[in-house]
Amino acid sequence: MKDLKEKAVQGSVAKILGQGVSFALRIVSMMVLSRLLDPKDFGLVAMVTVVTGIYGMFTSLGLSSATIQRDTVTDQQISTLFWVNLLTGAVLGLLCLVSAPILVAFYHEPRLFWVTVAMAAGFLFNSAGVQHYALLERQLRYVDMTVIDTLSSVVSLSVGIGMAFGGFGYWALVAMTIVKPAISLLCVLWTTRWIPGRPSRGAGVGAMLRFGGTITLNNLVVYVGYNLEKILLGRFWGADSLGIYGRAYSLNNLPTESLNGAVGVVAFSALSRLQNDPERLKNYFLKGYTLVLAMTLPITLFCALFADDIILVLLGPKWTGAVAIFRLLTPTVLIFGMINPLGWFLISSGLQVRSLKIGLVLAPLVILAYVVGLPYGPKGVAWAYSGVLALWLVPHILWCLHGTIISLGDLLQAMRIPFLSGIVAAVFAFGVRFYCDGWLIPLPRLLLGGAVMLGAYLWMLLFVMGQKKMYLDLLRGLRGRSSIGKEVAEMNC
Repeated sequence: MKDLKEKAVQGSVAKILGQGVSFALRIVSMMVLSRLLDPKDFGLVAMVTVVTGIYGMFTSLGLSSATIQRDTVTDQQISTLFWVNLLTGAVLGLLCLVSAPILVAFYHEPRLFWVTVAMAAGFLFNSAGVQHYALLERQLRYVDMTVIDTLSSVVSLSVGIGMAFGGFGYWALVAMTIVKPAISLLCVLWTTRWIPGRPSRGAGVGAMLRFGGTITLNNLVVYVGYNLEKILLGRFWGADSLGIYGRAYSLNNLPTESLNGAVGVVAFSALSRLQNDPERLKNYFLKGYTLVLAMTLPITLFCALFADDIILVLLGPKWTGAVAIFRLLTPTVLIFGMINPLGWFLISSGLQVRSLKIGLVLAPLVILAYVVGLPYGPKGVAWAYSGVLALWLVPHILWCLHGTIISLGDLLQAMRIPFLSGIVAAVFAFGVRFYCDGWLIPLPRLLLGGAVMLGAYLWMLLFVMGQKKMYLDLLRGLRGRSSIGKEVAEMNC
């Protein structure tokens, strides 16, 4: 059997390639749908999804993470968890139906009733596939998962664009949210060919339920903390303002989601297998942390420098109001790139309670920032959100690292090379922005600035900072010839 490192590297690349395709599809979706639909259409759907997203935190009950994190798991345990997830999905679907008239009254928007009713179906589709996805992830079958995600995204995007061209307005967005989990479920059932057995009280899932419950509560706290501003903006500033803020937020959050989907999933599975081997766990985590920062930092700087061009090219001229919001939110890309890997490390190491405590402190701080910024509209909220996260960054890192095998010095050393490379690349990109501002239209200026910044960044990272060997080793790992050596033990599938 291939060792964990080789599978993790191959899985990471498969997920990265898949996320690259997903990233491209989402960019196409934004470019096309933002020109076919109005900000109010996006705002109306966001009024519902931000609330149903809270229910969505309970879809898996954290049981997929429990299945992945354990050293060994039986078929009886997974079957029992499947039925728990399915029952949860049915309850959440009913709760969504009950919420429809409440949302209409809260937002004073009658069109939300049938939108909320339609979205109830998504909970059943999502919950039915939780354990099937966990099996694929536990076995590091990321190629299969990538194909499933890509296919479901293509189908849902095709449906959404087709309906938008047909004049269905916000219903195109509703259809996309339902079609994607439905297609994903069909594909994952076909791929795993796993049929759950009967649930059993004696399956020994109590510890897994407690682990999953902690994960779910943690996710819920984080979700509310990071999304309550959308409810507040929708209620007090209306669908148009929420639509503009939501597009800027989604575009800004796209790199973070892509990295979490590509690297985070693989890192959590691999780190969970190394929780009893501290030295290898530390080595694996620090290399992964450097890799995440190496991808996050240039994206953050590029978005900050070329925010107006990005909005004009991707969303179109009617979204110019999103430029300032997008630029104000840009620091959060780097902040999440720095703190998200620490979350993977804590949970995979069995420190999920600490992760929950951190969330319980962070969420009220972020909510307070929303309240402070709300009187100033979407811009005020974006400024306050980024500001409080920047102030919280250092305490967050220190709390995560306290008493673990990773020291602050280890983490600073992992940050040093990407940060120095990014600063130099940003200077070159700023020069392009400064000298080309008056004579190049947005798309050529964006392409030229991106090319110059990427070239300068890779030159600094690979050659000046001497990281070429590390990344060549990652590529060799795809063919099972990594020169780093066999760093981890055989995986227990």
